[in-house]
Amino acid sequence: MQDELTPEVPLNEITLTCNPHYRYSNRKNAEELELRLLADTMKEFISYAVGCMFGRYSLDKPGLILANQGETIEDYWKNVRSYQNLPTANCSLPTDSIFPPDADNVIPILDGDWFTDDISERFRKFLRVTFGDEHYEENLKFIEVALGKDIRKYFLKDFYSDHVRRYKKRPIYWLFSSTKGSFNALIYMRRYRSDTVSVVLNYLREFRIKLTTEKNHLEAVSISASASPGEKTKALKEIESIRKMIEELDSYEREILYPLATEQLEIDLDDGVKVNYQKFGPALRTIPGLDTKEE
Repeated sequence: MQDELTPEVPLNEITLTCNPHYRYSNRKNAEELELRLLADTMKEFISYAVGCMFGRYSLDKPGLILANQGETIEDYWKNVRSYQNLPTANCSLPTDSIFPPDADNVIPILDGDWFTDDISERFRKFLRVTFGDEHYEENLKFIEVALGKDIRKYFLKDFYSDHVRRYKKRPIYWLFSSTKGSFNALIYMRRYRSDTVSVVLNYLREFRIKLTTEKNHLEAVSISASASPGEKTKALKEIESIRKMIEELDSYEREILYPLATEQLEIDLDDGVKVNYQKFGPALRTIPGLDTKEE
């Protein structure tokens, strides 16, 4: 058969997703393809980390953990304990998990260290748990170089768009977001409950309190005799920025989030993401093309 077959196989015909020549249809040179594959692999790792944050996945047990409507954090612990051959009584109490999921199904995504449990901090902890402390800084830098930005900026600017794209405009994580994005909070739709919006509202209110406290501090700096002219100018600029953020949060709460929280909305996942996502209107980040027919 030497005249009919050849042992040589083009790289773009080797059907492995870890092969950039196949995955990206050989549209760029080898170096560019490798860089793109590296970036996408890091994004997939981050996506898995977020899944562990919500209890969809777990470092304590392989496969899906919470994947059905109505499942709770108690179901998560019961599932993990059963796998570890531990007693399943008192499942509301965490096991010796190396990375426990978020308890209230709401994870803030903010520009700054306003919450100790925001998504950036949770990811840093996940990285320490999965790869250890010894090379933590090196590993984080490796991921950020692959992404082309620091991890907080990635979560703020790109994560949700990547997630929506990965799930073909039918996301399983939903992003509550104020008009200009000063406040963002992510939830897992399969753990949604009728009081979830109220939990998001509580985060927003706590964030506004923190902003007000910071604004008061900056106002003191702006009139302090010991502050330099540069420090005063910087403080005044930040005061104006925070003032606009507080106004944005006030409007988001008054016009959108609080009325929605009082409705105690129920959802039926059998109706699909397209139907359920739109029930929340402007409370959630707009997804262009959500109305298009599912493939």
